[in-house]
Amino acid sequence: MKSPVFALALLLITLVGCSTNYVTPGAAVNINDITDKEISDILSIKPAATFPTNLATVRVQASGYSNHQTTSYGQGRYSVVTVREVEADSDYDQLKSLPQVRSVAPINKILLPQDLDTIKTLREASAKLKSDILMVYTFDTYFHANGQKFIPLNVIALGFLNNKEVSVTTTVSAAFFDVRTEYLYGIAEATSSKSKFTSVWGESGVVDDLRLETEKSAFKSLIPEIKNTWNGIIQEYANPTQ
Repeated sequence: MKSPVFALALLLITLVGCSTNYVTPGAAVNINDITDKEISDILSIKPAATFPTNLATVRVQASGYSNHQTTSYGQGRYSVVTVREVEADSDYDQLKSLPQVRSVAPINKILLPQDLDTIKTLREASAKLKSDILMVYTFDTYFHANGQKFIPLNVIALGFLNNKEVSVTTTVSAAFFDVRTEYLYGIAEATSSKSKFTSVWGESGVVDDLRLETEKSAFKSLIPEIKNTWNGIIQEYANPTQ
């Protein structure tokens, strides 16, 4: 079930019109919050992946996430975005070229149930893809205008943005989990900010272009961080004779 805030946002768009308002994208999800292990269990988990390895990837967001372009799938403690609106093919080509990576497979909603509560569901989907390691990532995007910060699912009247500097900041975080045991191999994070002085913001799509530009930049900046993290994983866990 969608949250009251989300329902209110949709209602306001319907009443006022998409051309005069912009709804900020939904929230990120704290990846730690979707693990299903106690601290004592976490400390006892061991890695089980073999190398070269198959890598599964999935983008997760808060439950009920949506933006100007797409709506997420599933409900519960998180949701999944299966449309690659910001991840370029060249970004995925770099993931495929990581050392000791045999293949990279994005998780499709066909493999997922409607109810999403823990990372175990994502691990089960990864197992169906014959993957050994799961990369989970999430985007956290905020708008600022005239000294005001707009939180996820805020409705912004486009007239308010006229003749103001609008900035967008996105932080994208990624974590690598063992599909078999949920062992956490490592994390990576990158942030990008972009701003534009607005003279006329006549359509919500114009505002969303700035969001897309920022999120694409953040994901592109994440790739080198992923490489650094992955090199550390290889150095510690991969058999150097393979």
